[in-house]
Amino acid sequence: MKAEIITIGDEILIGQIVDTNSAWMAEQLNLAGVEVYQITSIHDQHEHILEALQNAETNVDLVLLTGGLGPTKDDITKKALCAFFNDRLVLHEPTLHHIRNLFKHRSIVINQLNHDQALVPETCTVLPNSQGTAPGMWFEQNNTLFVSLPGVPFEMKALMTEQVLPRLVTTGKTQAIFHKTVLTQGIPESMLAERLETWENALPPHIRLAYLPSPMAVRLRLSATGAKLDILKAETEQEIAKLRELIPDAIYGYDDDQMAGAIGRLLTEKGAMLAVAESCTGGYLSHLITSVPGASGWYTGSVTAYSNQVKMELLDVSEESLQKFGAVSEQVACEMAMGVKKALHAGYAVATTGIAGPTGGSEEKPVGTVWVAVAGPAKFLTQKFVFDNNRERNILRASQSALQLLRKLILQDQQAV
Repeated sequence: MKAEIITIGDEILIGQIVDTNSAWMAEQLNLAGVEVYQITSIHDQHEHILEALQNAETNVDLVLLTGGLGPTKDDITKKALCAFFNDRLVLHEPTLHHIRNLFKHRSIVINQLNHDQALVPETCTVLPNSQGTAPGMWFEQNNTLFVSLPGVPFEMKALMTEQVLPRLVTTGKTQAIFHKTVLTQGIPESMLAERLETWENALPPHIRLAYLPSPMAVRLRLSATGAKLDILKAETEQEIAKLRELIPDAIYGYDDDQMAGAIGRLLTEKGAMLAVAESCTGGYLSHLITSVPGASGWYTGSVTAYSNQVKMELLDVSEESLQKFGAVSEQVACEMAMGVKKALHAGYAVATTGIAGPTGGSEEKPVGTVWVAVAGPAKFLTQKFVFDNNRERNILRASQSALQLLRKLILQDQQAV
């Protein structure tokens, strides 16, 4: 079953509100075995609504509308639905009874506008709204299902959960859909695609691959469709096992995993603690770490050493290194890592120093230059990165790259045991 989501409201198109309804609905539909083919946002205009309905009917099996069901004059969805289905509005007594009870409970006198929310197209199946006054409406025409829901998020979610999703399952038209996301870091998207080309070309036709790059990582989402969910899961896991052989060092987790969480699990297994020294990342690396529940079990703390004076006084970075090599250098990154490791009594440490931008660079050290050093019980790893001139992205990428290098060192230590 393919679906289109249509959100109705000028407030979305002018940027007054963000359409979070579509994202939530798409997620729930996928879990129910419905593939979302398209998401459309349209004006509160009669002709625009009719045009969107006509276009959707030719492309999908299910059309979900949200918005335009309120009590005011700009809420015209019901009238547009009547025109589309050649229908008329009639009073739905159970809905009117529900509205009266809601208003009585709130000590509010019902007016004509509230009364008219109980008017629904005659041919629809009314979906009771337990959270509000506007009911949902279910139509069937030309082998296509149409469902109209209020745009208020908590009302829409209740109707989807209580009414729409259970009804869709009974249609017999849904199929199994399984998504699995592989999280990678350290290989750019283009290089990753080149390395995985043979594997990707050999994927079964019912398993699709999507590359989802971000400043933090490249996510590889596998989407499988078929008759039985357990078979799809097994097939997808087989493909991921092949993927692990191709890029073992780049994969740090799956689905909603975080790099810091993956590192936390490795440190917990070793019974080791982590300390952090930050310059260019300004505390963001520590933020990623402390976002993980239970981080206190493996993280001691950090020093944000933005000035050279703090680097020298708190991290024991030598003045000679700063003068000879500069604050953004491999030598200073190493001394920062060793200094924080010693000061905070940790088994592992990571340090960042760089030029986040957009100013401050030179020909020798352009904006985006970052040195990362990680120190373990017995060895060091260092790496130089040259990102772009966007400050926010540079901080994100430097923090994630630092975590990746730390993960690499911990894994090397494991293999050496």
